[in-house]
Amino acid sequence: MSLYLGIDFGTSGVRAAIIDGGANIRARSRRSFEVSEPSKRANYWRQVLFGLLEEIPQQLRQEIKSITINGTSGTVLLCDRNGNPLDEPLMYNDNRSASVLEILKKLAPAKHTVLSATSSLAKLLWMSQLPSFSQAKYFLHQADWLAFLLHGQLGISDYHNALKLGYDVEAFEYPDWLQSLQIPIQLPQICAPGTPISQIRSELAFEYGLSPNCLICAGTTDSIAAFIASGANSPGEAVTSLGSTIAIKLLSRTRIEDAKYGIYSHRLGDLWLAGGASNTGGAVLKEFFTVDELESLSHQIDPTQKSDLDYYPLLKAGERFPINDPNLAPKLEPRPSDRVEFLHGLLEGMSRIEAQGYELLQILGADRLTRVYTAGGGAANDTWTDIRRHHLGVPMIEPNNSEAAYGSALLAMAGSMM
Repeated sequence: MSLYLGIDFGTSGVRAAIIDGGANIRARSRRSFEVSEPSKRANYWRQVLFGLLEEIPQQLRQEIKSITINGTSGTVLLCDRNGNPLDEPLMYNDNRSASVLEILKKLAPAKHTVLSATSSLAKLLWMSQLPSFSQAKYFLHQADWLAFLLHGQLGISDYHNALKLGYDVEAFEYPDWLQSLQIPIQLPQICAPGTPISQIRSELAFEYGLSPNCLICAGTTDSIAAFIASGANSPGEAVTSLGSTIAIKLLSRTRIEDAKYGIYSHRLGDLWLAGGASNTGGAVLKEFFTVDELESLSHQIDPTQKSDLDYYPLLKAGERFPINDPNLAPKLEPRPSDRVEFLHGLLEGMSRIEAQGYELLQILGADRLTRVYTAGGGAANDTWTDIRRHHLGVPMIEPNNSEAAYGSALLAMAGSMM
């Protein structure tokens, strides 16, 4: 029996899904981690990845034919010639690269995806100023580096992760303006997501009881993996990922790109996934409420009644979409004493941001929104779903599967057949 493993790396945990040839789930696993020292973040990732492999039942491990990993979009790190991280990775929402935006605006085309403080290219330019950059050989995304740990091949990425690095996903090449920068580092070789890269390292196959023929495939981003898992496949269908942040993806026949609003489009076959990611989301909710409180207080909210609170919920200054402003301040006042009222205001604010995002995509030429599938932990909150339905005005559909790990497993299965 052939099995396929998908791994979803998030900001505070990792999930895995193993499926068979009929796309049926045979096993699931998840591990949480807390990064106390950013300088050791990559080591946490490594430990969790191998710990996850160890947890897979032995009888399943030997049947795994291929593996695909997704990571958070825009999470990057510098490595030396042996793949060792040289500095702390910069996370998806790290906006310290705002200091190089004026330089980048003189180099990249107007409205390009890279013209954001959180883009991979902006982070690369910022990192080029670090003392450690002289030792750097490779610039990798989170999913790239984690896959390298398994297959041992450095300098390989996929065109989903590489979009914000400036890779041209229509021409399938780095554009002339990017190559002319002559950055003294090797830019990743780009593959289609799910493309087999190499067999697993022989020593890992032996140590973990995996088949030596197990293929490690090019990865993707977390939100695209969630889209693939959902079953959405027609123009006008969309997926909102309600995780630590809120990411939206609308399947469109038209490619939409506008860095002014933090909008970009990923290639998905012959169509485009137009969308963006806001910094609002579950991380804000967890700052103020425990998991149990979120569940109990949500039940006390009447979703048919509009909140009077006009919030823009952020943990800190800086937003990516539908407003692209690294200095946008959180709006969390006034703060009512009633915690139900406060939670209602937060959910309303997040729902408005999601609706504004979809409205903006359609104004700029994307297909009309027809239905929305929901992925991520927030999908389980029925009150939030009702509030979102009111703001979006379209049917809310339960996805075939809401886990990004499942979407990565589907990519692994497709990759094994290439």
